[in-house]
Amino acid sequence: MKLNHPAVQRNREPIAAVLADWLPDSGLVLEAASGSGEHAAYLAERFPNLDWQPSEPHADALGSIEAWRADSGLANLREPVILDVTSVTWPLDRADALLNINMAHICPWETSLGLLDGARWILPPGAPLILYGPWIEECVPTVPSNLAFDADLRRRNPAWGLRIVEEFAAEAEKRGLFYVERREMPANNLMLRFVRR
Repeated sequence: MKLNHPAVQRNREPIAAVLADWLPDSGLVLEAASGSGEHAAYLAERFPNLDWQPSEPHADALGSIEAWRADSGLANLREPVILDVTSVTWPLDRADALLNINMAHICPWETSLGLLDGARWILPPGAPLILYGPWIEECVPTVPSNLAFDADLRRRNPAWGLRIVEEFAAEAEKRGLFYVERREMPANNLMLRFVRR
């Protein structure tokens, strides 16, 4: 059954506009934590020269992704795979870009570290790791709505919460992934680009 998230309709075009600058011209994009599959279907159509590999950690979440894939009829949108980013083995051994949308703040910190570990393994030199979502920056005032969102997340689960860009970047650098660019996005979100060295 296809799931629908209203936020996807609001953010997919701004995300795609940044990806047009940041993605390679061809190759394979692995989307970690594809959620409903709506982004995967939209972005695979938007970037027909790229193969799109959606993934999710839970088998029961793959149904919606597969439904979106089947309805799209897109040859460059692959069947979803199970991917737990904290696993030492991933279902792919190489990707030309790794995309993650709205995951870091709704999972334990160890999950973000797992994403970075996997990016180090599967991305060749020069390939991007791209993230989208709400973040906190040390030298930029956090808007009240993001502070409230962070507090709400931590009430729901103490392991959740908005991550600090600089702390994430420091962990990325330990793994050969260097923070090179940020873009401000609607609704007080950011897109971050890291490059594998």
